[in-house]
Amino acid sequence: MAASSNKLLIAGGVLSGMAALAHLACLVVGAPLFRLLGAGEQIAQLHAAGHWYPTVMTLGIAAVLAIWAAYALSAGGVIRHLPLRRTVLSAITAIYIVRGVAFVPVMAYFPGNSITFWVVSSSICLAIGLVHLVGLRQSWGRLGRLAA
Repeated sequence: MAASSNKLLIAGGVLSGMAALAHLACLVVGAPLFRLLGAGEQIAQLHAAGHWYPTVMTLGIAAVLAIWAAYALSAGGVIRHLPLRRTVLSAITAIYIVRGVAFVPVMAYFPGNSITFWVVSSSICLAIGLVHLVGLRQSWGRLGRLAA
């Protein structure tokens, strides 16, 4: 690991990567995993019926989470420098934290999701956001410099 590595950003990248894999696992396992993870009965039924929407939605979420993982791993010193790391990681961190704390108003737009889904997923998002926040704060100055 490079001398300029940041363990918290690496952990954040791993956590985002695990979240992406969990979403992809829903596509492999199917409706039972959609239900277990609290995506809602409607999504589970649509997936079981072969509807395109749950697959496209899940692939989109997994892709975003994979990109977020790559940015955290880049800032953590594991992979090559990606452009605008500090700006992108600031946005990622904010999204995770807002998703973690502001889930109550968002619940109305997704009535099929269980309360368990909202509490668990929001807690996970808040935790990942805080890991990113501390890691980003530790590496703020370094991330603002251009790659050598």
